[in-house]
Amino acid sequence: MDKEIKKILKKIESNGYEAYIVGGFVRDFLLHKPTTDVDICTNALPKDILRIFDIKKENPMYGSIKLTTKKYNYDITTYRKEENYKNRKPETITYVNNLIDDIKRRDFTINALCMNSDGTIIDLLGGREDVNNKIIRVIGDTKTKLTEDPLRILRAIRFSIILDFKLDNEIEDFIANNRDIISSLSYTRKKEELEKILVSKKAEEGLKYLKNHHFCELLGIKYDKIVPIKDLLGMWAQIDFSSNYQFTKANLKVINDIRKIVDQKVINNETLFNYELYTVLVSAEILGITKKEVCKINNSLKIHSKNDLKIRQEDIIKILNIAPSNRVRVIYNDVLLKVVNNVLPNNYRKLKEYIIKNWSD
Repeated sequence: MDKEIKKILKKIESNGYEAYIVGGFVRDFLLHKPTTDVDICTNALPKDILRIFDIKKENPMYGSIKLTTKKYNYDITTYRKEENYKNRKPETITYVNNLIDDIKRRDFTINALCMNSDGTIIDLLGGREDVNNKIIRVIGDTKTKLTEDPLRILRAIRFSIILDFKLDNEIEDFIANNRDIISSLSYTRKKEELEKILVSKKAEEGLKYLKNHHFCELLGIKYDKIVPIKDLLGMWAQIDFSSNYQFTKANLKVINDIRKIVDQKVINNETLFNYELYTVLVSAEILGITKKEVCKINNSLKIHSKNDLKIRQEDIIKILNIAPSNRVRVIYNDVLLKVVNNVLPNNYRKLKEYIIKNWSD
């Protein structure tokens, strides 16, 4: 166990409370997968955690206190029971004083494993055997757990895809007959789960599963084929998605620009001039064009913006002694493109000579 994590557990224990790492960190530890998210459960109340770690914070959400260090993101939560779910949220949250009640409220056995400060794994619900057998199984009644929070359906699918685990028969049967209930989920939650699939090494397999099991329409997405890449916006650019998915204006611009470049199926001087280098590099990866090729083109550019061009529209007006008009803009764009494509040098005298020779009446 990492010394920092052990220190935090020991600090809680030294104040007279229990503390265990729980969930994904323990699961990934058994699978030899690195992770930076550490969930800790404890019988200490939120006010006690705030005092122990001298945190100046009020009204912690659902009894959860967050700590962030350079190495890990900690979520310290008081043992609790959750009852009477409505719209995915429990109407009643009761703090309890024993680990087993807290464990039973969780979703899957593989996420219910615990580890104490000595590094001993505590398995109260058979999660270790399920990890070894690579199977995802619900804690308690499958119908109840997946109905009270339909997000668990997407979580089960995501874990199955990313971990290469099999859904147990009860989950598969429930999903086959009740997949429509995920329509009740907000697009924010759908987006969170989708993005975890999209950035995984199993993105292509994940999307195929969603398509083959008729989830795409329920999720508001559609795609033909995907070239798996690490960039998240590059993955979204390859999917048609509902306008209900929220993106920043900047992210939407990147997505749309990537789509335009990919549709052109070529990257040249004009591409590098018209689009940000990052956007072009992501598009190139989708098109199977190497970073080296893109950088070579980029380095060959004489100008990278209109401000770099050595001649202005006002200059064209003076050179040809003409009035401002649409013709001036046409001449300017002609000169700009020829410089971008290395047909003309970015030199005022040479550009003036070209304009007089080719655009004088």
